[in-house]
Amino acid sequence: MAALPVTPSPVPEPAPLSEGARIVDVFIAPTKTFTDLRRSASWWAPWLLVSIIGMAFIFVVGRQIGFDQVTHNQINASAKRSASFEQASPAGQAQQIRISAAVTRYIGYLIPALNLFFFLLIATVLWATFKVAGAADLRFGRAYAIVVYGSLPGAIGALLAIGSMFAGVDREGFNINNPAATNPAYFMDPTGSKFLYGMASALDVFVIWNIVVLGIGFASNSKMKRSTAIVIVAVWYLLYKLAGAGLAAAFS
Repeated sequence: MAALPVTPSPVPEPAPLSEGARIVDVFIAPTKTFTDLRRSASWWAPWLLVSIIGMAFIFVVGRQIGFDQVTHNQINASAKRSASFEQASPAGQAQQIRISAAVTRYIGYLIPALNLFFFLLIATVLWATFKVAGAADLRFGRAYAIVVYGSLPGAIGALLAIGSMFAGVDREGFNINNPAATNPAYFMDPTGSKFLYGMASALDVFVIWNIVVLGIGFASNSKMKRSTAIVIVAVWYLLYKLAGAGLAAAFS
Protein backbone atom coordinates (compact mmCIF):
# COMPACT_ATOMS: atom_id res chain seq x y z
CA MET A 1 0.00 0.00 0.00
CA ALA A 2 1.36 3.40 -0.93
CA ALA A 3 2.19 5.67 1.96
CA LEU A 4 -0.13 8.60 2.42
CA PRO A 5 1.45 12.00 1.77
CA VAL A 6 2.52 13.77 4.90
CA THR A 7 0.99 17.21 5.24
CA PRO A 8 3.40 19.59 6.95
CA SER A 9 2.04 21.17 10.07
CA PRO A 10 1.50 24.90 9.73
CA VAL A 11 4.06 27.03 11.52
CA PRO A 12 2.24 28.94 14.25
CA GLU A 13 2.50 32.69 14.02
CA PRO A 14 4.16 34.39 16.99
CA ALA A 15 1.76 35.91 19.47
CA PRO A 16 1.24 39.63 19.00
CA LEU A 17 3.20 41.84 21.36
CA SER A 18 1.76 44.52 23.59
CA GLU A 19 3.21 48.03 23.42
CA GLY A 20 5.01 47.42 26.70
CA ALA A 21 6.49 44.15 25.47
CA ARG A 22 7.68 45.84 22.30
CA ILE A 23 9.50 48.52 24.30
CA VAL A 24 11.16 45.96 26.57
CA ASP A 25 12.15 43.76 23.63
CA VAL A 26 13.96 46.65 21.93
CA PHE A 27 16.57 46.21 24.66
CA ILE A 28 16.61 42.43 25.03
CA ALA A 29 15.21 40.96 21.77
CA PRO A 30 14.90 43.73 19.18
CA THR A 31 14.09 41.39 16.28
CA LYS A 32 10.83 40.45 18.03
CA THR A 33 9.77 44.09 18.22
CA PHE A 34 10.63 44.93 14.64
CA THR A 35 9.04 41.77 13.28
CA ASP A 36 5.86 42.61 15.18
CA LEU A 37 5.77 45.97 13.39
CA ARG A 38 4.67 44.05 10.30
CA ARG A 39 1.44 43.35 12.18
CA SER A 40 0.96 46.85 13.52
CA ALA A 41 3.13 49.91 12.90
CA SER A 42 1.90 51.74 15.98
CA TRP A 43 4.59 54.01 17.45
CA TRP A 44 2.80 56.19 20.02
CA ALA A 45 4.10 54.34 23.10
CA PRO A 46 7.87 54.74 22.48
CA TRP A 47 7.32 58.33 21.28
CA LEU A 48 5.46 59.12 24.49
CA LEU A 49 8.14 57.48 26.65
CA VAL A 50 11.03 59.24 24.88
CA SER A 51 9.20 62.58 25.06
CA ILE A 52 8.44 62.26 28.78
CA ILE A 53 12.07 61.41 29.55
CA GLY A 54 13.26 64.28 27.34
CA MET A 55 11.01 66.76 29.13
CA ALA A 56 12.14 65.38 32.49
CA PHE A 57 15.73 66.03 31.39
CA ILE A 58 14.90 69.66 30.58
CA PHE A 59 13.11 70.07 33.92
CA VAL A 60 16.11 68.72 35.83
CA VAL A 61 18.49 70.95 33.84
CA GLY A 62 16.43 73.97 34.91
CA ARG A 63 16.38 72.84 38.53
CA GLN A 64 19.92 71.54 39.01
CA ILE A 65 21.90 73.67 36.55
CA GLY A 66 19.72 76.64 35.64
CA PHE A 67 19.18 77.91 32.11
CA ASP A 68 21.17 81.07 32.79
CA GLN A 69 24.17 78.88 33.66
CA VAL A 70 23.57 76.74 30.57
CA THR A 71 23.69 79.90 28.45
CA HIS A 72 26.88 81.10 30.14
CA ASN A 73 28.48 77.73 29.44
CA GLN A 74 27.46 77.84 25.78
CA ILE A 75 28.91 81.33 25.41
CA ASN A 76 32.17 80.33 27.08
CA ALA A 77 32.50 77.34 24.74
CA SER A 78 32.59 79.60 21.66
CA ALA A 79 35.51 82.00 21.18
CA LYS A 80 33.55 84.29 18.83
CA ARG A 81 30.45 84.34 20.95
CA SER A 82 32.47 84.88 24.12
CA ALA A 83 34.37 87.83 22.58
CA SER A 84 31.11 89.43 21.42
CA PHE A 85 29.56 88.90 24.84
CA GLU A 86 32.48 90.54 26.63
CA GLN A 87 32.21 93.62 24.41
CA ALA A 88 28.56 94.14 25.30
CA SER A 89 27.43 96.40 28.13
CA PRO A 90 26.27 94.82 31.40
CA ALA A 91 22.68 95.51 30.34
CA GLY A 92 23.34 93.95 26.95
CA GLN A 93 24.95 90.89 28.54
CA ALA A 94 21.98 90.45 30.86
CA GLN A 95 19.60 90.69 27.93
CA GLN A 96 21.57 88.11 25.94
CA ILE A 97 21.50 85.71 28.87
CA ARG A 98 17.79 86.27 29.46
CA ILE A 99 16.79 85.75 25.82
CA SER A 100 19.06 82.75 25.21
CA ALA A 101 17.96 81.07 28.45
CA ALA A 102 14.29 81.55 27.54
CA VAL A 103 14.82 80.17 24.03
CA THR A 104 16.64 77.09 25.39
CA ARG A 105 13.91 76.49 27.96
CA TYR A 106 11.00 76.78 25.53
CA ILE A 107 12.67 74.72 22.83
CA GLY A 108 13.27 72.06 25.44
CA TYR A 109 9.57 71.85 26.25
CA LEU A 110 8.76 71.42 22.56
CA ILE A 111 10.56 68.06 22.65
CA PRO A 112 7.44 65.96 21.88
CA ALA A 113 6.80 67.90 18.65
CA LEU A 114 10.49 68.15 17.77
CA ASN A 115 10.84 64.39 18.19
CA LEU A 116 8.09 63.82 15.64
CA PHE A 117 9.85 66.14 13.18
CA PHE A 118 13.32 64.62 13.58
CA PHE A 119 11.91 61.10 13.41
CA LEU A 120 10.25 62.12 10.14
CA LEU A 121 13.55 63.31 8.66
CA ILE A 122 15.44 60.19 9.72
CA ALA A 123 12.67 57.85 8.59
CA THR A 124 12.46 59.53 5.19
CA VAL A 125 16.19 59.14 4.52
CA LEU A 126 16.43 55.56 5.75
CA TRP A 127 13.17 54.43 4.14
CA ALA A 128 14.30 55.75 0.76
CA THR A 129 17.74 54.18 1.19
CA PHE A 130 16.42 50.74 2.07
CA LYS A 131 13.76 50.86 -0.64
CA VAL A 132 16.49 51.45 -3.22
CA ALA A 133 19.48 49.56 -1.79
CA GLY A 134 17.65 46.80 0.06
CA ALA A 135 14.62 46.24 -2.17
CA ALA A 136 12.58 46.50 1.00
CA ASP A 137 8.86 45.86 0.74
CA LEU A 138 8.40 48.51 3.37
CA ARG A 139 5.72 51.11 3.79
CA PHE A 140 6.74 54.49 5.13
CA GLY A 141 4.56 54.12 8.23
CA ARG A 142 6.47 51.03 9.29
CA ALA A 143 9.81 52.73 8.61
CA TYR A 144 8.67 55.60 10.85
CA ALA A 145 7.79 53.14 13.61
CA ILE A 146 11.22 51.49 13.27
CA VAL A 147 12.89 54.87 13.78
CA VAL A 148 10.75 55.72 16.81
CA TYR A 149 11.41 52.38 18.48
CA GLY A 150 15.07 52.60 17.47
CA SER A 151 15.42 55.84 19.43
CA LEU A 152 14.71 54.15 22.77
CA PRO A 153 18.35 53.48 23.78
CA GLY A 154 18.90 57.24 23.72
CA ALA A 155 16.33 57.55 26.49
CA ILE A 156 18.65 55.51 28.73
CA GLY A 157 21.37 58.07 28.02
CA ALA A 158 19.01 60.87 29.05
CA LEU A 159 18.22 59.06 32.30
CA LEU A 160 21.95 58.69 32.96
CA ALA A 161 22.39 62.43 32.41
CA ILE A 162 19.55 63.13 34.84
CA GLY A 163 21.22 60.94 37.43
CA SER A 164 24.56 62.69 36.97
CA MET A 165 22.93 66.08 37.54
CA PHE A 166 21.37 64.91 40.80
CA ALA A 167 24.74 63.43 41.77
CA GLY A 168 26.30 66.89 41.60
CA VAL A 169 27.77 67.53 38.17
CA ASP A 170 29.94 70.66 37.78
CA ARG A 171 27.43 73.38 36.85
CA GLU A 172 30.05 75.55 35.14
CA GLY A 173 31.29 72.65 33.04
CA PHE A 174 27.86 71.33 32.09
CA ASN A 175 27.18 71.02 28.36
CA ILE A 176 23.48 70.52 27.61
CA ASN A 177 24.39 69.01 24.23
CA ASN A 178 26.76 66.48 25.80
CA PRO A 179 25.58 66.04 29.39
CA ALA A 180 27.00 62.62 30.36
CA ALA A 181 30.35 60.84 30.12
CA THR A 182 29.25 58.47 27.36
CA ASN A 183 31.65 59.60 24.63
CA PRO A 184 35.26 60.87 24.37
CA ALA A 185 34.19 64.47 23.68
CA TYR A 186 32.83 64.74 27.23
CA PHE A 187 36.43 64.74 28.47
CA MET A 188 37.68 67.22 25.85
CA ASP A 189 37.89 71.01 26.01
CA PRO A 190 34.86 72.33 24.07
CA THR A 191 36.78 75.54 23.27
CA GLY A 192 39.38 73.54 21.31
CA SER A 193 38.94 72.08 17.82
CA LYS A 194 35.21 72.06 17.09
CA PHE A 195 35.68 69.50 14.35
CA LEU A 196 37.51 67.01 16.59
CA TYR A 197 35.04 67.65 19.40
CA GLY A 198 32.10 66.98 17.11
CA MET A 199 33.58 63.80 15.69
CA ALA A 200 34.56 62.54 19.14
CA SER A 201 30.98 63.04 20.30
CA ALA A 202 29.91 60.65 17.51
CA LEU A 203 31.58 57.80 19.42
CA ASP A 204 28.79 57.80 21.97
CA VAL A 205 27.77 54.52 23.60
CA PHE A 206 24.07 55.20 23.24
CA VAL A 207 24.32 56.56 19.71
CA ILE A 208 26.13 53.38 18.65
CA TRP A 209 23.41 51.39 20.37
CA ASN A 210 20.78 53.40 18.45
CA ILE A 211 22.56 52.67 15.16
CA VAL A 212 22.71 48.93 15.83
CA VAL A 213 19.04 48.78 16.83
CA LEU A 214 17.97 50.74 13.76
CA GLY A 215 20.03 48.44 11.56
CA ILE A 216 18.33 45.42 13.11
CA GLY A 217 14.96 47.05 12.58
CA PHE A 218 15.44 47.71 8.89
CA ALA A 219 17.11 44.35 8.31
CA SER A 220 14.08 42.66 9.87
CA ASN A 221 11.87 44.38 7.31
CA SER A 222 13.99 44.03 4.17
CA LYS A 223 16.05 41.46 2.27
CA MET A 224 19.29 42.93 3.53
CA LYS A 225 21.74 41.31 5.95
CA ARG A 226 21.78 42.75 9.44
CA SER A 227 25.45 43.78 9.24
CA THR A 228 24.87 45.60 5.95
CA ALA A 229 21.84 47.41 7.33
CA ILE A 230 23.80 48.55 10.39
CA VAL A 231 26.59 49.85 8.15
CA ILE A 232 24.11 51.85 6.06
CA VAL A 233 22.64 53.50 9.14
CA ALA A 234 26.16 54.18 10.49
CA VAL A 235 27.27 55.78 7.21
CA TRP A 236 24.32 58.15 7.21
CA TYR A 237 25.05 59.11 10.81
CA LEU A 238 28.74 59.63 10.02
CA LEU A 239 27.84 61.93 7.11
CA TYR A 240 25.55 63.90 9.43
CA LYS A 241 28.29 64.26 12.05
CA LEU A 242 30.89 65.25 9.45
CA ALA A 243 28.59 68.00 8.18
CA GLY A 244 27.77 69.20 11.69
CA ALA A 245 31.37 69.16 12.88
CA GLY A 246 32.49 70.94 9.73
CA LEU A 247 29.93 73.71 10.15
CA ALA A 248 30.78 74.07 13.84
CA ALA A 249 34.47 74.45 12.93
CA ALA A 250 33.68 76.97 10.20
CA PHE A 251 31.59 79.22 12.42
CA SER A 252 33.39 78.83 15.75
